[in-house]
Amino acid sequence: MRRFSSVAAQVTALLVFVTLLTGAQGRNPLAGRRLYVDPNSTAQRQAETLRRSRPQDAALIDRIARQPTARWIGDWASDVGREVNSAVSTITGAGALPVFVAYNIPGRDCGLYSAGGARGSDAYRNWIRAFAGGIRGRNALVILEPDALPGMDCLNGDRQRDRMALIADAVRTLKAQRALVYIDAGHARWHTAETMAQRLRQAGIAQADGFSLNVSSYINNAANIAYGERLSRLLGGKHFLIDTSRNGIGAERDWCNPRGQALGVVPTTNTNHPLIDAFLWVKQPGESDGTCNGGPRAGSWWNEMAVELSRAATTLAKSIGR
Repeated sequence: MRRFSSVAAQVTALLVFVTLLTGAQGRNPLAGRRLYVDPNSTAQRQAETLRRSRPQDAALIDRIARQPTARWIGDWASDVGREVNSAVSTITGAGALPVFVAYNIPGRDCGLYSAGGARGSDAYRNWIRAFAGGIRGRNALVILEPDALPGMDCLNGDRQRDRMALIADAVRTLKAQRALVYIDAGHARWHTAETMAQRLRQAGIAQADGFSLNVSSYINNAANIAYGERLSRLLGGKHFLIDTSRNGIGAERDWCNPRGQALGVVPTTNTNHPLIDAFLWVKQPGESDGTCNGGPRAGSWWNEMAVELSRAATTLAKSIGR
């Protein structure tokens, strides 16, 4: 009986996989693409600074510096078109795929730790056109506005509709420059798949390449994969990405510098899953989420956290024999 149950379970798992495969919208456009490791990243500079005085910590930060991470572009860029153009030229010149995060939606982060963004809808439309102009029809991936859709409950109805319209316009603008576009959809512990599917539809997911999950969050891969599969089914088989930068252990609720976490799966575009186009480190491990749980301001480098994440990942890898 146990043998029969085991075979039945394997058949069921295979049928689920085949169902996902046949429901997916086409192949993975990122499969086999090389991702860019910045030789002058903050992690690399910090490791070099600590090399003599704290060699063990430097070695742990090296583990972060060796991995590709996304490049965030927001209202701090004085000339967004020039910055994007320069980054695309450098990264494609190295034979890699540029991965950007567009992070400038008006009312960003509902005024919390990462508050800011464009000063109005027209300013945002101009900004995203300058961003897209910097791509100039070359290969690039853009993760569009982390938290903008799942975090818009702080807005009234008119502003919510305006935000979704801005994201839909951004999708069209970026796609006109041949970018691969993934609209952010929060994570598995935020909204139901039905709620996020409705918001994504109104924000232009039909024209986008897919959606992103877990950006700057800590929810484990198993939960995000299950959530992404449900959301994909509601969206006709759309593909998705997962930020695995800090979810090696997984925090269920605390999103702002939770302690006891670990680096997650290293970035790759070969995921062995028909719906997942990439596991990426979208958030730079070692950067603070904000002035919470002892952290500096959002986006600032925090050596203590970087070392903690890397050390925990090393311990976790040893415990499972990797």
